[in-house]
Amino acid sequence: MSKSKKSIPRRQFLKSAAALATAGAVFPQIVPRHVVGGAGHTAPSDTVLVAGIGFGSMGGYDIRSADRSGAKIVALCDVDFGYAGKNAEQFPKAKKYDDYRRLLEKEKGIDAVIIGTPDHTHAMIAMAALQHDKHVYCEKPLAHSLYEVRMLTEAARESKVAFQLGNQGHTYPTIHEFCECVWSGAIGEVREIHIQLQGYNYNQVDRLARQEEDHPIPKTLDWNAWVGPSEMRKFNPMYHPGAWRGWSNFGTGMLGDWTCHLVDPVYTALDLGAPTSIYAEAEGYDYKIHGATFPKSSKIRYEFPARGQRPPVTLTWYDGDLYEPPHPEEIPAGEVSIPLSGRAQKPVGALVVGDKGKIVYSTHGAAQWKIIPEEKMNEYMAGKTRAPDPRGTGMPENVLHLQDWLTACKGYNENASNLDYGGPLTEIAMLGTISQRFLGTELEWDAEHMTFPNQPLANQFLHTPYREGWTLT
Repeated sequence: MSKSKKSIPRRQFLKSAAALATAGAVFPQIVPRHVVGGAGHTAPSDTVLVAGIGFGSMGGYDIRSADRSGAKIVALCDVDFGYAGKNAEQFPKAKKYDDYRRLLEKEKGIDAVIIGTPDHTHAMIAMAALQHDKHVYCEKPLAHSLYEVRMLTEAARESKVAFQLGNQGHTYPTIHEFCECVWSGAIGEVREIHIQLQGYNYNQVDRLARQEEDHPIPKTLDWNAWVGPSEMRKFNPMYHPGAWRGWSNFGTGMLGDWTCHLVDPVYTALDLGAPTSIYAEAEGYDYKIHGATFPKSSKIRYEFPARGQRPPVTLTWYDGDLYEPPHPEEIPAGEVSIPLSGRAQKPVGALVVGDKGKIVYSTHGAAQWKIIPEEKMNEYMAGKTRAPDPRGTGMPENVLHLQDWLTACKGYNENASNLDYGGPLTEIAMLGTISQRFLGTELEWDAEHMTFPNQPLANQFLHTPYREGWTLT
């Protein structure tokens, strides 16, 4: 199995990925490396041998998609087979483990791992996989703290493996189409972006008092292993298999869950990089009282500096129902501006404001996007054909993303959301969660030195201390 890496400009990569996806949403027959590389190169296996670590929910979806993409699922690991067992039944020949460390020691023949555990164990498992020289597909967010993101990004950069962040929309052909529109100058210079997320609420304020309740630990669950490196808590079904994402000990709230989807298109198109400051509002939330969970609704402003010829950008994030982005004048009052999405059919997407026009898009890699008003979109699209939205094809939406990663595992391409891209993107989410702890305070951010120069107290939240016996390195 090849471990080589290649450096491909992002625009070139997006064009190639879009062409492959548009051609049929399946990667073409791969020519063996010994044919294209000449003598001395070993042809990689036609099949990538994959272990799934944490597969009760999204991880189960990932391993099924990987299997559909041509990988072979040879090992599975979970700390609660009572919960994850339904997915394990689909892979009866896969060896079963309850400790990822033992899996990595025993299954030396595997090529790659797919990580679908809760946020607080992502980094620990991913780092161990890198140390065993395994390719990694890790669900978003990449980690539980900015420190972990930075450590993994550096480790992945130094490794010779393919590491893919699980923001599946990044390989949609529609994200390339959106980027081409922005790059064409059709809406002019972008200085203002509004990201809206409604219909999802991970706030657990009403449950804070229940943390001290006594509940029997399910016989199928290794609770100590599930808690992993985080501070120990009493078992409670509101953590597992419940709303762990809404508890700061284990999850990263709406920002961790959605930034890598909703910010992804503009992060790619505008090459945003790191912000220089962050400012948050969250009515009714006080970190000193409610710090075990996240705000019910928040508004976070990120300031990004000029990049080359591109002007500075203000990106404002709105989650929950208390804060609303400005309504564009191109859309009549009372009509939906940001597209509706999800079961709740609430606004989930973005408004991108240029000095010559505006774009609205919905979730997952600008899967639906349009210039407003409609006549400007028609003018731009004259003679062009819309890229297909994979969500309407019946194909699981992350198959393209996994196919992209699997071909990278074989050494034939650089994967789309590698950590040179996915790491800094994830840092945007982590900075947002820190700003929620300093409401009403402008946090200056020095990305190079990983510090808040005007608010040293915020630096303590860059990393969450681990329990005794756990270490990332």
